[in-house]
Amino acid sequence: MLDALTLDQIRMFVTVAEAGSFRAGAARLLRAQSAVSHAIANLENQLGVAVFDRSGHRPALTPAGAALLEDARAVLLKVDFLRARARGLGEGVETELALMVDTLYPLPLAAAALGELRAALPSVRLRMATAPLGGTLQALRDEACDLAIMAGEDFRDPRIETEALQAVPIVAVAAQGHPLARRGRGRQALAGVDLADHLQIVLEDPSALSEGRDFGVLSPQTLRVGTQDAKRALILAGVGWGRLPHWAVERELAEGQLQPLPATALGPQGVAQMQTYLAWRTDRALGVAALALREVLHRLAR
Repeated sequence: MLDALTLDQIRMFVTVAEAGSFRAGAARLLRAQSAVSHAIANLENQLGVAVFDRSGHRPALTPAGAALLEDARAVLLKVDFLRARARGLGEGVETELALMVDTLYPLPLAAAALGELRAALPSVRLRMATAPLGGTLQALRDEACDLAIMAGEDFRDPRIETEALQAVPIVAVAAQGHPLARRGRGRQALAGVDLADHLQIVLEDPSALSEGRDFGVLSPQTLRVGTQDAKRALILAGVGWGRLPHWAVERELAEGQLQPLPATALGPQGVAQMQTYLAWRTDRALGVAALALREVLHRLAR
């Protein structure tokens, strides 16, 4: 009977699947391995299907287990939101929550997180804005947002707490007709001096935090723009080359409108990994909605 399923069993199932073994899952849960194995065996009996194949060196998700894993995560998320809402009834849920997102961070992930938060806490008014470079830190300093998603390690402040989310691939690209693209199609590695001969499209920092500094600028010829969309449009038009997050140009790369540039000065094959961080002010306690959004963002990062 499914009524005999417990949240403890579901949490153990998800933890073991994410940890990769019963031993690692038990360590995360601070439980005995035998207790975790027994609980998951009971869960399988209740569901009537095996969720793990134990024939190998490590347990592997069965097709049924892989299908049920997302459902199990959704159950735990709903429970976490239920607890957050219950706390909010006593503590008071924020009436508004503002999120500032670095333009390098995948916007579909931010949208998915805000969508889940909206479904769980519909009374909270949500605001989201984007900014490049030091714009997210400046927004936190100015108390213009409650949470921010920052990128890289160039902007730090002891009054700002940060937690790592995920790394975002940043790729150097040019339009298919650009001279650099023609060289890139031949798999010929491009040196910094090759890139310096061509106009580079660069994002301008809306804050003063990077004054006198450039990040990833290899050409003395630059065209500076204020938004990621403008940068992408200029690169697509063949005006110059530049670096963009892979998620933002995945379709154009697949269709051949953009060509990746194997620029070794910018990372292996021209691809660099930019770490993103969730950030907030240390002098402002996170409310119920902010904590719930934090949980969702970390889950999506995993």
